[in-house]
Amino acid sequence: MAERTQQAYPSAPANHGYQRSDAESLEDADELKRKKKIKMAIYIGIFVVFQIIVITTMSLTVMKVKTPRFRLGNINVQSFESVPATPSFHTKFTTQIKIKNSANWGSYKFNAANVTFQYQGETVAVINIAKGKAGWLSTIKRNAEVSLNSSGITGSNLGSELSSGVLTLNSVGRLNGKVAIMFIMKKKKATNMNCTIAFDVAAKTLKSLQCK
Repeated sequence: MAERTQQAYPSAPANHGYQRSDAESLEDADELKRKKKIKMAIYIGIFVVFQIIVITTMSLTVMKVKTPRFRLGNINVQSFESVPATPSFHTKFTTQIKIKNSANWGSYKFNAANVTFQYQGETVAVINIAKGKAGWLSTIKRNAEVSLNSSGITGSNLGSELSSGVLTLNSVGRLNGKVAIMFIMKKKKATNMNCTIAFDVAAKTLKSLQCK
């Protein structure tokens, strides 16, 4: 009877299968954590590289401050009188004062200044430029009336130049101001005007205008 009882109720096998399953689960969990850490490191690396690219691009383009340009625009001669024998000349014309800020991603605020018109270094006229602001990526134009005469010129070869048929003058000036980028950075920038104006004496018209 005892043998039958032992056969009817065999002993349960050891629970080795469950132990292996728990170990494998722990290994899987560790592997999953490791993969998550690797992915996180990759994402962080990509983000850092992206930020470096953005900052570099901004530094080379948007945040880079360029010098605005200060020039004369079209000249429309209203009157031109000259006497080579005296020698003397008198001319009136309209023009535009152009302040070009089209290369900056920020406004250019400039102080009051003036433009001086010269003949061989001697002043023949001065016009004033009121302070103002050129917007970002833009150019402002101010109309100006100019009256030039040779009354202040002494000891020059003005007579021979008038006789040659071409009168050459220069306009010079300097603007001082600041470029404000993204409302967070301001940088001082000065810009100079240096234009050469040639008049056709016989035709009493503008022959050429060149600005550096």
